[in-house]
Amino acid sequence: MLKPLYRWIVKRSSEPGAVYWMSAVSFAESSFFPLPPDVMLVPMCLAQPKRLWWYTTICSIASIIGGLFGYAVGYYVFEAVGRPIIAFYGAEESFAHFQAMFNLYGPWFLILKGVTPIPYKLLAIAAGFAKLDMQVFVLCSLVARFTRYYMIGILLHYYGPEVEKFIEKRLMLVTGAILAIVVGGFLSLKFL
Repeated sequence: MLKPLYRWIVKRSSEPGAVYWMSAVSFAESSFFPLPPDVMLVPMCLAQPKRLWWYTTICSIASIIGGLFGYAVGYYVFEAVGRPIIAFYGAEESFAHFQAMFNLYGPWFLILKGVTPIPYKLLAIAAGFAKLDMQVFVLCSLVARFTRYYMIGILLHYYGPEVEKFIEKRLMLVTGAILAIVVGGFLSLKFL
């Protein structure tokens, strides 16, 4: 069942419009959407290794722009939009913890957590709600998001063919791992 879906994603990943879809997913993941852009970024980089750095750069920039949208939600329309997003993810306690961490550590907290599987949208909304300076937010987002996606790019650059073979041989394991990372990111919110 997963192999046709995987092949469909790989085929779409090599089409000219794929970068727009990946950008949209990356933007949305940083502001409200639960699925990380890795599900498109990795197949796109594997399908067209010469464009790997272009794709990781676009993914990073779209994520930062999405983070700015999340920041604006936290800053300007938290009660109307931000609180329902946080409630949707069941992250009310984590959000309060993020506020305390922003007060203690500010930018360092954003950089550290921005590289992890913790949903970035919650960090962006919390940063806006905490009224973290926007320039600081942008600089921290640049460091965090480029680090996160370039780590994937570096791994694919050096181990791309092996990664592709591994994915094709163990698709269920890879799918389960991706699902575990996404769910783990949300569950880790409960323990912050």
